[in-house]
Amino acid sequence: MSGTQDPTPGGPPQALLRALRRLLGPLVRLLLEYQITFPVFANLLKSIYVEQATRAFAIPGRPQTVSRLSLLTGIHRKDVKRLQTEAPEADVTPTSVSLGAQLVLRWTTDPEYQSNAEEPRALPRLIGDGSQPSFESLVESISKDIRPRAILDEWRRLGIATVDDEDHVHLVANAFVPEHGFDEKAYFLGRNVQDHIAATAHNLTGRRLPMLERSVYYAQLRSESVETLQTLSRELGMDALQRINRRAHDLQVADANRPDALQRMRFGVYFYHESQDDEIHDDDRVDESGGAKRDSRGEAGRRGHEEEGGSDAA
Repeated sequence: MSGTQDPTPGGPPQALLRALRRLLGPLVRLLLEYQITFPVFANLLKSIYVEQATRAFAIPGRPQTVSRLSLLTGIHRKDVKRLQTEAPEADVTPTSVSLGAQLVLRWTTDPEYQSNAEEPRALPRLIGDGSQPSFESLVESISKDIRPRAILDEWRRLGIATVDDEDHVHLVANAFVPEHGFDEKAYFLGRNVQDHIAATAHNLTGRRLPMLERSVYYAQLRSESVETLQTLSRELGMDALQRINRRAHDLQVADANRPDALQRMRFGVYFYHESQDDEIHDDDRVDESGGAKRDSRGEAGRRGHEEEGGSDAA
């Protein structure tokens, strides 16, 4: 029966080290792609170690000392001192993301901008006589500081919206996921993966009720089969996102100005595929697609199965 493992003086859990080796692989490939070398990443990692140790491992009622931070992180005292005096880089949200997210939220939740099927309706680009909602009126309902045409041009560049022959604007995706635009995609990489890892870390410690974190894994599939599953996943995923989006918007309105409205949440979906030849193979890896593998609830391995993240075990 699987369970949780508390930190021990004898060293880090080997199972966690193996998991880290696997999850860091795609990240390191991304770093190499953009010429972020190990010294650059190591210095960033040092600052994050000090930041997280300061924030999450403080002793109540006692100041966090340089010596204790050095002991917790393994980072030399002089580096801890240096990192404490350095101002963290400002976490800037791209303008197209902050404004775009508000516009998409209005377009996908406000009945005025939706069809009878509760889908974002195609909007006339110009206001016209003002008798019906338009893309211009949508933008101006959020901000009058930026011209609607500038927003539309940027959205077309990012692949978020299109304009048809009748000059109607269509939302390509029912959530703000740009097809182009490095800064925008990097922004969502940080937020989405941060919370995904936070959910699995929460489950792994086992100190509180587990959070939702599931996946379905299959191997030995043809490319055509993967395309079919990818299409189905996109349809079901977008439907789930929209239902959560509408419900969360209604609850946020109801919770407005409540003194206890201090929580945040994130719900996400993803789909990934690759050749089995490209998959990381550890020396002690058991084939997930069959054989004697057991999942975290102790069920016998199957050719395909639902996987659970972290240690959400019965």
